[in-house]
Amino acid sequence: MLRSMYSGVSGMRGFQTKLDVIGNNIANVNTVGFKAGRVMFKDILSQSMSGVTASVEGEQGGVNAKQIGLGVTVAAIDTLHTPGSAMTTSKPTDLRIDGDGFFAVSPGGDGETMYLTRAGNFDLDANRQLVNADGMFVLDSGGGIIQLDAEVTAFSISQTGEIIAIGADGLAEPTGIFIAVTVVSNPGGLEKVGGNLYRMTPNANPEGELELGQAADPETGSGSIISGQLEMSNVDLTNEFTEMIVAQRGFQSNSRIITTSDEILQEVVNLKR
Repeated sequence: MLRSMYSGVSGMRGFQTKLDVIGNNIANVNTVGFKAGRVMFKDILSQSMSGVTASVEGEQGGVNAKQIGLGVTVAAIDTLHTPGSAMTTSKPTDLRIDGDGFFAVSPGGDGETMYLTRAGNFDLDANRQLVNADGMFVLDSGGGIIQLDAEVTAFSISQTGEIIAIGADGLAEPTGIFIAVTVVSNPGGLEKVGGNLYRMTPNANPEGELELGQAADPETGSGSIISGQLEMSNVDLTNEFTEMIVAQRGFQSNSRIITTSDEILQEVVNLKR
């Protein structure tokens, strides 16, 4: 069987994966805190027809190896953690991290099962607990649930993530509660679990450890928290549609390789006639 046919099949599979990633990026162009993905390719092991011949000075010249590539495969599907544009909502519980870091949320509020997110569309539930859109608790820097007292009539959130309470008397008073912001050494190593959430992995932080800190911390390099704004998706539609054209043409070209290889095999079969 011709090698070109298998190379064409591998190329079609690779560009199909690329189109899958592009489609997901475009679908999430308006998803809060979404980070776009990209596909990187690498060639498959080449088949050597002949090896290298060493050169001998003044006696023999060197000859390069003769190798035939066997196609392409996916090298990596990266998540691009570049910042998205800011959307002003003027809602106090809508938060955006200006810089590095993630919010920490927990479904049980115990801190044992924690997820990371850049989507800061939070709200207060009936018990005045700060939760995300799925009802997960937003954690403070100590790993606890953030809950406001009933006498707090209004509040604001500083750039360090501290909640400033305003009582019935109209006086502002710091609560000492800081919204947790954690910095990850390798954000690309986080695992997507859906719902704008990421799970910690051993390739994101050493041994998969997750340490909660504060915003605008010069020691960890965490970004500031901006209240009243949301971070939108970092998907660039111009780039995505351009890559879609490239993937489409690549898919068509590889399909033509398969068609041509099939025609050649048909000619071989017809030799017996």
